[in-house]
Amino acid sequence: MPQEIKEAGIAKIIHGEGNMTSGDGHIVPDFKKVLTKGLKGVIEEAKASMEKVDITVYGGYNKIDFLKAVEIVAQATIDFAHRFANLAKELAEKETDPQRKEELLQIQKNCLNVPENPAQTFWEGVQAIWFIHLVIQIESNGHSASLGRVDQYLYPLYKKDVLEGDLDREFAKEMLQCLWVKLYSVIKVRSTSHSGYGAGYPTYQNVTIGGSTPSGKDSTNELSYLILESVGENKLTQPNLSARFHINSPEKFIRKCAEVAATGYGMPAMHTDEIIVPALLNKGVKIEDAYNYSMVGCVEVAVPGKWGYRCTGMTFLNFVKATELVLNDGYDSRTGLQLLKAGKLTDYETYEDLWEAWKKYIKHYTKLSVALDALSDTHLEDFPDILLSSLVDDCIGRGLSAKEGGAVYDIISGLQVGIANAANSLYALKTTVFDNQILTKEEVYNALQTNYEGENGERIRKILLEVPKYGNDIDEVDEFATNIYWTYIDEIQKYHNTRYGRGPINGGYGVSTSGISSNVPMGTVSGATPDGRYAYTPAAEGGSPTQGTDTNGPTAVLNSVNKLPTLMITGGQLLNQKYSPELVNTAEQFEKFVNVIKSFISSKGWHIQFNIISGKTLKQAQVEPEKHRDIIVRVAGYCAQFVTLDRTTQNDIISRTEQRI
Repeated sequence: MPQEIKEAGIAKIIHGEGNMTSGDGHIVPDFKKVLTKGLKGVIEEAKASMEKVDITVYGGYNKIDFLKAVEIVAQATIDFAHRFANLAKELAEKETDPQRKEELLQIQKNCLNVPENPAQTFWEGVQAIWFIHLVIQIESNGHSASLGRVDQYLYPLYKKDVLEGDLDREFAKEMLQCLWVKLYSVIKVRSTSHSGYGAGYPTYQNVTIGGSTPSGKDSTNELSYLILESVGENKLTQPNLSARFHINSPEKFIRKCAEVAATGYGMPAMHTDEIIVPALLNKGVKIEDAYNYSMVGCVEVAVPGKWGYRCTGMTFLNFVKATELVLNDGYDSRTGLQLLKAGKLTDYETYEDLWEAWKKYIKHYTKLSVALDALSDTHLEDFPDILLSSLVDDCIGRGLSAKEGGAVYDIISGLQVGIANAANSLYALKTTVFDNQILTKEEVYNALQTNYEGENGERIRKILLEVPKYGNDIDEVDEFATNIYWTYIDEIQKYHNTRYGRGPINGGYGVSTSGISSNVPMGTVSGATPDGRYAYTPAAEGGSPTQGTDTNGPTAVLNSVNKLPTLMITGGQLLNQKYSPELVNTAEQFEKFVNVIKSFISSKGWHIQFNIISGKTLKQAQVEPEKHRDIIVRVAGYCAQFVTLDRTTQNDIISRTEQRI
């Protein structure tokens, strides 16, 4: 690893340890293929592809090895299921309860059929999904291995069984809830130092419901509602549930999603086709695939069974640290490292000088973040995740794993932290120092270096805090956030990932504000910033406003966030909102909440999610955690038990603005 990248990682202006120390995932396999063809069909597909391989050319033997591995792993997965069939048979022979005995014999039958063969019943379909998902987790130690549009590919089996009288709604819900319990049991081995980037130890297994077709037809069905209901009743932190909305979404679906969210559970996350589909088309995704998108991990996007390994990069770029360093000539006081020189705040004659230096900094470390991604991805090719790759088109056809360029599409998104802090900081400097001379450069520089200590430091901080902030629908401020993000977008789009030119469409980079809980560890290594933020405190998360600064209401927040170049955000936009429970405890207030969601849909928002809980309740949970173990909160693009979070992350959630309508 080049020394400059190593030092940038130590200073935490970039961070890529997650993929360096454990598996990733961030992908949706083709579960529909499993249900309609079975792994027997996958084996046949691999054999047919093997016959076409030209072993006289370079790479031919590698393709043969990959395709043989597909056969071996697919058969091993079948054998794995058969062992459970044998176990069910043994248990049935000893069982004295007639009902349980019948269940065990049915489980035996299911496991003998799936995932080897196409699923014949809804129960078999759910069983097949679990086997495939489990083996993918085992082979990868990954996270964000997601299930895609479950309501779409399971619906034919559900409908058939219901029409034939073999399935009722309650048993189908029980099957789904059993699946959610199994997903909740999945764990991932992570390094201690990287665990802070996903506080609460999530695995980000996403399930998507709803959506629309290219013709504008609504895609929701009875199973969409059943999934929503089953997840809402279970109230587990896994899976992540995501709802796709569009301008023709049924009133019933919108209201049902609002009802589940109003319970304070943090789900479902909400997305709109009106912005996500055009964003995918903008990257070269075919229209039928764009309308089939599903959410991955937190709020990321992929086409199920066609998108390459890691729709989101795992190298984070710290905008807060960049802002700190660009004001201190690249010297990191925490580590004593000298990074890229730029000048001190006192050296810049005009705001334009500062802005040019900031852009130079972001461009330089964006390049290093891509280089760190490339280093990680090169090593990860040695771990091809065979079963997963066999369920991603066109890995079998090309004889390449998803990590080698086998997928139809391969676009990954860079991650960044602290957009709001950077925007508010630069705007504060422009207005208070360069334009209006309310403060001098020397005053602000010294206040930052001393973390606003003393009476004068607090006076300066108070002035900086009073400057208008991003998230309040103030065009002049929001424009700073937009310009900052365009700087990053323009730079990262110059680069390609390691699969570029090896088969997939695009092979480049997009962007994402889905920084999970990285705002906490990346903020706690960053010095004071001119937005009034104290040193070593959390940064703003995702595309959300800085904690406690969005004071003009929820509509203003939506308007500010939508001014970001969302059409370019193919990797996911993250917006957290915290509402007081009083907002939904009467019929009149609930209608207002529903209208907020409708405003989100009509404004073509990328994503929104809600914590509906009071700060007072969360503070009580800190004092008496044993009495509040049932509190589930939305951390970033995922949920966690509040009492399992570290104190810094808990305080970060408490500090978010409690919106009122």
